[in-house]
Amino acid sequence: MLINPAEAVIAATNLQGVETAANATGLKIEVLNASTSSEIDAAFATYVRERFDAFFIASGVFFLARRTQLATLAIGHGVPTIFAGREWAEAGGLASYGTNFIDMRRQAGIYAGRILNGAKPADLPVMQSTKFELVINLKTAKTLGLKVPQTLLVAADEVID
Repeated sequence: MLINPAEAVIAATNLQGVETAANATGLKIEVLNASTSSEIDAAFATYVRERFDAFFIASGVFFLARRTQLATLAIGHGVPTIFAGREWAEAGGLASYGTNFIDMRRQAGIYAGRILNGAKPADLPVMQSTKFELVINLKTAKTLGLKVPQTLLVAADEVID
């Protein structure tokens, strides 16, 4: 897992979720830190040297702004990656699973409408995303020599050819 320690709250939240999933499935995780482009390069070098099975890139503005660099490095090093948002898979990442931002913005619009119609923000319930999407980049899978099971392709919200 790659996290940016400079985005402490995001890193901690992502790490907690991954640790929970790893413990539930019996997987071991290694955490790598990067808060500069050169540290991203070093993290991929560590991945290659240590021969990890997969690479999860945490969410955050820093990594999002460098998604093309990350996807290019991943493909170049033969690294299967999964990300938290569809932009990553669109940039060349293997897959993404995360919040559907269109649905999230729709919910924000509903909230704004309620407030503009006189509701007090403090009286509105806290809402969390309810719609998540799986995007698989089949082109990247083929480049990496991976065969994506048909059951996963059918379950995907979008498959990028």
